[in-house]
Amino acid sequence: MTAFAAHRADLDRLSASARRRTLRTRAGIDFASNDYLGLATSLRLGDAIRDALARGVAPGSGGSRLLRGNDPEHEALEAEAATFFGSEAALFFSSGFAANATLFAALPQRGDLIVHDALIHASAHDGMRLSRATASAAAHNDAQAFDDMIGHWRAGGGVGRPWIAVESLYSMDGDRAPLDDLLAIAERHDGVLLIDEAHATGVFGADGRGLAGHLEGRDNVVTLRTCGKALGSEGALVCGPAVVRDFLVNRGRGFIFSTAPSPLIAAAVRESLSILADEPERRDRLQALVAVAEAALAPCGVLPTGSQILPLMIGDDARTMAVAAAVQAAGFDVRGIRPPTVPPGTSRLRISLTNNATPADVAALAGVLAEALR
Repeated sequence: MTAFAAHRADLDRLSASARRRTLRTRAGIDFASNDYLGLATSLRLGDAIRDALARGVAPGSGGSRLLRGNDPEHEALEAEAATFFGSEAALFFSSGFAANATLFAALPQRGDLIVHDALIHASAHDGMRLSRATASAAAHNDAQAFDDMIGHWRAGGGVGRPWIAVESLYSMDGDRAPLDDLLAIAERHDGVLLIDEAHATGVFGADGRGLAGHLEGRDNVVTLRTCGKALGSEGALVCGPAVVRDFLVNRGRGFIFSTAPSPLIAAAVRESLSILADEPERRDRLQALVAVAEAALAPCGVLPTGSQILPLMIGDDARTMAVAAAVQAAGFDVRGIRPPTVPPGTSRLRISLTNNATPADVAALAGVLAEALR
């Protein structure tokens, strides 16, 4: 018996159920990444980092933001992000996972209620496990379910604050939350709306400000905008009232006890925000590709979502991975997604459209996918 026998047995069970994950380097035409606007390899981002190095910006921060790690680049990014997105303040985290987990662990208080969409990110679940508030799941994208759950809690004696937590664009289904309806519910119940804009920032809204851009600046709305997807870099920005920023700086353990992000990355994200404003053609090209892909992939069973995320539901884990392997062998990087990332019985191919692919690539993928499904 080895020290890790139980871990080996668990891995064996994952293998038997076609759910074991492995790491591999990228290969093939990109239909898997979240680099929606093609900024990850942008010359402007590379130039921004070179310029920052030339003016003495350090690659490393040297410590947490509350010690010596707070760099002028962090402060500049947060000021520019707040102006760009229309919030009172912003706070930069090293990753979207860290930001989400910290938000949910720190902001809702004992006696409060978090009502979250059933399909919300894993990082939110991890944060809720650390929260002092009670958390309950509402049916996906069902605004009435959110309202009913809060009403039932109030009727049962709930006197705290309700927190409504959703993604504006869901990462595995490509569908959108009913944000305006949810805001109305939050206001009716004296609640707060937490919106994860990870997959909408940069792609939707004026200048890429996201699907929640028109709600920013309210005192009961907090948004999370990751920088490693359409913005082409890494990290995340929490945008909202200044009191939220100050509270996270004082009570957000995931912020307080983490080494600050690289100042060079902050400089890169500042450039990403400028690109969103300067190059609307990137969004136009992506939206055109979405229209092409929805038409070309419909015969394969891909349902239109109106977004850059197109799922092909297969259901069976093993068949999902077999189809993905066949498509990858033909030179297209399409990934199979299995539980626990998605609910049991909903294994799928997640086709992610980015500016790293062309309409010709989409047409070729459609032919290969049709053959693999047969």
